Amino acid sequence: MTITDSPVDNGVNVAALLGAREALSAAPEAAQFTWRASCTWRNGTHSHSTVSGFTGLGAQQQHRSTYEFDVDHPECFASEDNGATPVEIVLVGLVGCLTAGVAAVAQHRGIQLRSVSATIEGEMDVLGILGADPSVRNGFEAVTVRFAIDADASRETSRR
Repeated sequence: MTITDSPVDNGVNVAALLGAREALSAAPEAAQFTWRASCTWRNGTHSHSTVSGFTGLGAQQQHRSTYEFDVDHPECFASEDNGATPVEIVLVGLVGCLTAGVAAVAQHRGIQLRSVSATIEGEMDVLGILGADPSVRNGFEAVTVRFAIDADASRETSRR
């Protein structure tokens, strides 16, 4: 990693984010958001979900397009594997949020990113989900995220 005096552009509009933070702090009622997804069962454990709008800034909001997701379970669960499992979709959301946060923080700190990748793992004993053992917790036992970041910053600066 090297430190550079070149302008930093990670594609994050930090000025707009900080402006939004200030505006929403002054009008907390506008900061109340409701996120929505709709889901239609297809067959077996397969379902199809869509995301098209949400409520925020005191009004209904629409995405530029509708986003679609197929959710299913793998064949080892006697399913057809028509999509990622629901828990994998949760992990995708979490790692996407964390990676976006890395880009935003780096931009705000003046750190130029060359690449960011992350791997997330969620450990789970499925006996809890299946109700096979009441002593087993239903849900993740641990979630681990590992980042690989190539940036124009020292390791010490990157860790702050």
